[in-house]
Amino acid sequence: LSKGFRGGCCPERSSKFSFMWLSLCLSTPQQLVGVVGLEIHAQINSSTKLFSGSSVRFSAPPNSLVSFFDASLPGTLPVLNRRCVEAAVMTGLALNCNINRKSLFDRKHYFYADLPAGYQITQQRQPVAVDGTLTYSLLEGKKRSQVIRKNVHIKQIQLEQDSGKSLHDDVHSQTLIDLNRAGVGLMELVMEPDMSCGEEAAAAVRELQLILQALGTCQGNMSEGQLRVDANVSVHRPGEPLGVRTEVKNINSVRYLARAIDYEIQRQIGILQRGGTVQNETRAYDSKSGFMPEPNLPPLIVYEDNASLPAGIDACQAVVVQKIKEGLPELPSIKRDRLVQTYGILPEHSFTLVNEDGLVEYFEAVLMATKKEPRKVIGWVTNELLGHLKQQDLSVSQSPISPPALAELLELQETGHISSSVAKQVFQKMWRSPGKTAAQITQEHDLGLVSDTAQLHSICQKVVDSHPDEVHAIRNGNKKVLNKLMGLVQKETKGRADPVLVRKILQEKTS
Repeated sequence: LSKGFRGGCCPERSSKFSFMWLSLCLSTPQQLVGVVGLEIHAQINSSTKLFSGSSVRFSAPPNSLVSFFDASLPGTLPVLNRRCVEAAVMTGLALNCNINRKSLFDRKHYFYADLPAGYQITQQRQPVAVDGTLTYSLLEGKKRSQVIRKNVHIKQIQLEQDSGKSLHDDVHSQTLIDLNRAGVGLMELVMEPDMSCGEEAAAAVRELQLILQALGTCQGNMSEGQLRVDANVSVHRPGEPLGVRTEVKNINSVRYLARAIDYEIQRQIGILQRGGTVQNETRAYDSKSGFMPEPNLPPLIVYEDNASLPAGIDACQAVVVQKIKEGLPELPSIKRDRLVQTYGILPEHSFTLVNEDGLVEYFEAVLMATKKEPRKVIGWVTNELLGHLKQQDLSVSQSPISPPALAELLELQETGHISSSVAKQVFQKMWRSPGKTAAQITQEHDLGLVSDTAQLHSICQKVVDSHPDEVHAIRNGNKKVLNKLMGLVQKETKGRADPVLVRKILQEKTS
């Protein structure tokens, strides 16, 4: 399976997967349907590791960020990173989890070259948060404008340490070990098998990614391994027991997660329809081999509020749930609803705004500086601005056109100083000439609206005289042809003619 997705998919296969997503999610009760559960490892956004003071930095030179504890030298002891605990509690609150006031750390034993202690410190038996819900949305319908909301149950969120990295050198037939990642703090989020296809799983992971980024508890960069997904996939007929599952490991792309899951569902359906048996194929550690309590870490205690702190405990050193709850930011689903309700934009536009880091703030900053309606501003932000950013692989924060600069351009159009077509020309020039305002560019290139009545009368008369067939059609009741004449006038004026005035003059001359 992993080999089949390593190189991506051809366009034909991509279209088949789009159809497959729909058919798998809408299967009838008589058919075999997919069942999907996820285990997600989210790297905690912390400057240091979970149990040591070593720095956390992507692409640092191999073995340059390794403490004695990370290397498991004798006599070293773990010291719990409070920031990681607070991040897990905050994430749990955002996902409607119950926060366990007491949680435990265990040693999960398995032997791997990049796990120097021979065990991983984790919280699988009694984690920091349990029993939560993630609400995610799917866009459906012909124009993908219908929002369907679904829920997936969060079984638990547990703190654990990451392992190192094995680098296999096939040329010299050796394996090199980099322990920079060993001991980095992770949150493992276990989702119940409440999803039925790749599209649902992808939407759930994308929503989780946005929530973690909004909270600041995980940067969520999947290409850097900050968010890794294992998918448990099986098929069954509704009403019957769940089928034998397989596990698809370490998927680091939302798009390929959807494709891999749907591929696996189809593979299992094919096996069963041919009379075969699905094998339990998984590379995960067999939990039956057991855990042992971590002897070097006491139980992790979090407190409801300051009033519940025992005497002698410094509030600055404790993890207080109420304080974290009060600091939760606006979450993605709430933000999307607010954007639709406040500005009257379409649901699909709210998804575009929230999915791009910084785009909501950009959009709202433009609205504050212009009188233009939000429904008109959204087109400029999601089409012109975002289109240019995507072409040049830039983030919103790197845009050469600031929100006030775009607002000034839209005000020029709104007040009738430039036409809509000229506004797009000015935008292009502003993009290529950062620092120049819309007014400066309009003046330098003489792009202001032509509103001189006598001049427009002359141009309109010339167009009317040279197109007698169109004038005849208009006079016979085909009013749509007037748009063609308006286009010709705009061509003569290079898009600078006042469209309202031009329409009025042409109507007079063709009546």
